[in-house]
Amino acid sequence: MISKPVKLKYVFYLDRFIYCMITSKRTNVLLRGVAKMSLPLYSEQKACVEAYRPRVNRKSVYFLCVQDHYEKLENIWGERYQQKFGYWRSFVTDVIYKYLECGDLHFGFARVKCKDCKHEYLLPFSCKCRHFCPSCHQRRVVEFGEWLCEEVLKKVGHRQWVFSIPKRLRVYFMYDRKLLAKLSQCAWNVLSMYLKQGTGDGHAVPGAVIAVQTFGDFLNFNPHLHTVATDGCFDSDGNFMGMPDPDPKELEGAFRCEVLKLLKDAGKINDLIIENMMSWHHSGFNVYCGNVINPFDQEGVERLAQYIIRAPISMDFSSPFRADDVCTGT
Repeated sequence: MISKPVKLKYVFYLDRFIYCMITSKRTNVLLRGVAKMSLPLYSEQKACVEAYRPRVNRKSVYFLCVQDHYEKLENIWGERYQQKFGYWRSFVTDVIYKYLECGDLHFGFARVKCKDCKHEYLLPFSCKCRHFCPSCHQRRVVEFGEWLCEEVLKKVGHRQWVFSIPKRLRVYFMYDRKLLAKLSQCAWNVLSMYLKQGTGDGHAVPGAVIAVQTFGDFLNFNPHLHTVATDGCFDSDGNFMGMPDPDPKELEGAFRCEVLKLLKDAGKINDLIIENMMSWHHSGFNVYCGNVINPFDQEGVERLAQYIIRAPISMDFSSPFRADDVCTGT
């Protein structure tokens, strides 16, 4: 059982967020070896130097919502949501309990002491959960952005690309998670060919980092791809070659063909579905391209790198509501 529940009942659309966790284990990034995350030091007492001061987790709207509603959601999941969204995965419960213990001294801490000024304080352990814990995930976001800028990306122009698929096809990726990696490959095949054609060198090599996000603006299941790509290619000597301003509309047709072929090869759709979707006036596929980021604008590149793996929940835009004042639609 969880500790004493709060008096006010907050409705935070927790059911949709849990649904995102059940249908999506984690954001997949087409890179490996992200730098080891370090724990920030902080003090609850007045220190001789300015220090990071953590959030008071147990007073946040998000924490109160999870603490007060998640057990009820777990109990009714099988009856109300399982048929549409899939079964309740065991790792979801583990993540929730870790989050409820995050930053709580009662569940473990380290004692930190300065050898010079003798100042000391207790540092509670964090849950290190991605996405579900806003604080721990934000630390990963910052570390990832720094690592990408300092260790991976070259000092050349970069752009953000976003690849989206129609609602009709999203269900196949919901129940077959392995297709998400192949979806990233579809985007890379189309984008890399387009960048090579833009430079006029078929042997040139572009660079890109692709992250799969499975949540939409309303925490619905919406698999789409966020990409940080070079604004051009590298030749065989390592020299960078720029390209004219791209037109994302030119990629939509090729991306549609790649995705439909992927799903057909996986046995998810047949020729009748492909023929029907090819006849749509609005295909439902969308490719977005942002403005080029100057190679000397490292802050801009770092912000973009952080954005592509952002958490689905923003504490800055969280507001409490009484349960009687909100219609959950369930």
